[in-house]
Amino acid sequence: MSEENRTSANTTPGTLPRRGLVIYPNTNASEVVELAQAADTPGYSNVWFGDSQNNWREVTSLMGATAVGTKNVVIGTGVTNTVTRHPAVFASMWATVAELSGGRAAVGIGTGFTALGTIGRKPVSLKTLEASVKAFGDLTQGRSVVEDTTGTEYRLAYLTDRPLRIPVYVAASGPAALRLAGRIADGVILLVGTASECITEALGYVREGAEQAGRTLADIDVVLWAQLAIAEDPAQARDRVRGPVARMVMRWLPMELPARVVPAIEHLRTFASEYEGSYYGHLVAKPEHSKQVPDEVVDSFALAGTPDEVTRRLPELAAAGVNQIAATPAYGTSWARQFDAVRAFAPNG
Repeated sequence: MSEENRTSANTTPGTLPRRGLVIYPNTNASEVVELAQAADTPGYSNVWFGDSQNNWREVTSLMGATAVGTKNVVIGTGVTNTVTRHPAVFASMWATVAELSGGRAAVGIGTGFTALGTIGRKPVSLKTLEASVKAFGDLTQGRSVVEDTTGTEYRLAYLTDRPLRIPVYVAASGPAALRLAGRIADGVILLVGTASECITEALGYVREGAEQAGRTLADIDVVLWAQLAIAEDPAQARDRVRGPVARMVMRWLPMELPARVVPAIEHLRTFASEYEGSYYGHLVAKPEHSKQVPDEVVDSFALAGTPDEVTRRLPELAAAGVNQIAATPAYGTSWARQFDAVRAFAPNG
């Protein structure tokens, strides 16, 4: 990470996390770009697009359109994978987005889940992910790499005399992936909920990885993924995120959960088998399961409530070590309501 980026990435005592927007492109592509553009003026730092080609619109086109239709936000994926695009295509894609946006590009990457699951593939290993991140850095900085299958050496010819530095953020929830992010990445995308206890535990693993590479946690841009709903009626706001939260807690959460939510989560996990093997309908829970998510669980895995309630949580997240909150307007709600959430969460709105 450059000195300029490092300065802007990390919070200092008394500051609040930057605000980012996560968009899962499950509607008309023009509307998706319009939502991204809505985040460009009120002071959002980043727009992250979900990348699951069989669930949502294709992310490369959306990022290109957003790049030329915005002036301020950093444009990234939340998150992509290293399988559905050949490494040469992957690197060239990002080099082009960086060029179109004037350098406003950030790669959010993970081992893959729905994007690979819908084509019958399993998530990649962390070893493979690490190798792919290295190859990406080599290619975008004008160096050659060797193709895994053919043994052919190749490069991006148009970058040999003008290398790029595009930051990479690794999405993680488990200890090994969190350590990997700390060791090799410019940033980490935390998929651990919004409870300060879980964030603190996760960042302990990131710190360990950073120290293995001779770095500190201050060198890592910490981005927290969070479902978001804001309404004058706090019950309505929490109702909007119960479905996505239900799906999140049904998956294995490799951390010590706050005691206040353990009984409810153990109950919700009894329904997990009803969703196994399905990689479509990401974050969508059945109504009967959504209704069984209590407020304590919502508040540990989302940001939901009145404008004042949500605002009061920001210092707590900053104190836990979060540099950016990447907010997803309650997945599954209407597009108009998602626009409302973007405006309500805007730091300068």
